[in-house]
Amino acid sequence: MSEGSRILADALSPEALKRAERLDELEGIFSFNRRNFLATVLADDDVETLCRLSRQGLSNNTVRALASDLVYLETWCLMSTGDALSWPAPEALLLQFVAHHRRRDGGKAKASELSMPAQVQQGMQSRGLLRGATGHSSATVRRRLTSWRSLAKARGLALGSWSSVIKDVLQSTRQASAVSEGTRAVTSDVLQKLLATCNTNLLHDIRDRALLLTAFASGGRRRAELVNLQVEDLLDGEPLDDAGDASSPQPCMIIRLKPSGANSSKQGEVRMVGYPVVALKQWLADSGIHSGSVFRRIDQWGNVDWRALTPQSVGLILKTRCRKAGVDPAKISSQSLRLGYVLEASQLGIPLSEIMHQAQLRSRPRLP
Repeated sequence: MSEGSRILADALSPEALKRAERLDELEGIFSFNRRNFLATVLADDDVETLCRLSRQGLSNNTVRALASDLVYLETWCLMSTGDALSWPAPEALLLQFVAHHRRRDGGKAKASELSMPAQVQQGMQSRGLLRGATGHSSATVRRRLTSWRSLAKARGLALGSWSSVIKDVLQSTRQASAVSEGTRAVTSDVLQKLLATCNTNLLHDIRDRALLLTAFASGGRRRAELVNLQVEDLLDGEPLDDAGDASSPQPCMIIRLKPSGANSSKQGEVRMVGYPVVALKQWLADSGIHSGSVFRRIDQWGNVDWRALTPQSVGLILKTRCRKAGVDPAKISSQSLRLGYVLEASQLGIPLSEIMHQAQLRSRPRLP
């Protein structure tokens, strides 16, 4: 060992030095500096997993690639949660990983940007694991998810449903990448821009505000579900404490959904809490609607019609609000609100089962 190498080795902690010596058994797969770097980032079990994979006959390049992805995953998890990566990881963490690596349109003045929180992105960039604001291609994200599954299998874990979850997430990201790159999810930041165009007391604005909030907060409702919604389908729920503060309970509403579209076989119920409930009740009160269709047409003189909106008119309302908000309507599809809800919920760490129930999804959601 050269004097320079000896100095580098002496700088390692005793635990990291043991890992570095263990990596020496991989027959020159890693350079000396790379070996020391891996020893400081990875855990003992991570190093043992790489050694096990090497003994199984994987090529040197494959082991290097898996080690690189493992470093990325471990660092991302630490930056995102403050904890080391657990094996197997919770389902919510898989969705959070995908949500952090999707791209969002920055508007006319900016290129598309990564949805990863700023502090996480800065931490990854400072460690040389992320370049620029746009992040990685969808193919790279899928490769890291595949490595995540391979590394979990290599640990000899009883993966159970976890393996099928990550398989579905992989399929979802592959399907989503086949969609036009211009497709945009209506996430909370976009939704706020749309709601800002509904800030008057005109009935059109009150209706559209209630429509947008109900569609998003109730799980990204389909257009058919919105136009089929009846006043009789709305039930008051028990108010919920706001972050444990019993002095400021949040209004709650139970929405009974009629069979439609992909949910044609059964009727479901979802819950809506907080300001969206207030906005919906304001629309019903100001419009004088006490029964029948909730969301209705308004004529040119401001009179509320007895007829419900059509699915096509819901799409037109969404695109009209986009134009007023400076959001490119060509990038908004009928699935934008649903996709936005799923992304926001996954980024908040809500369990996948709860996301699927609220959105009334029969299969796991597609994330870009």
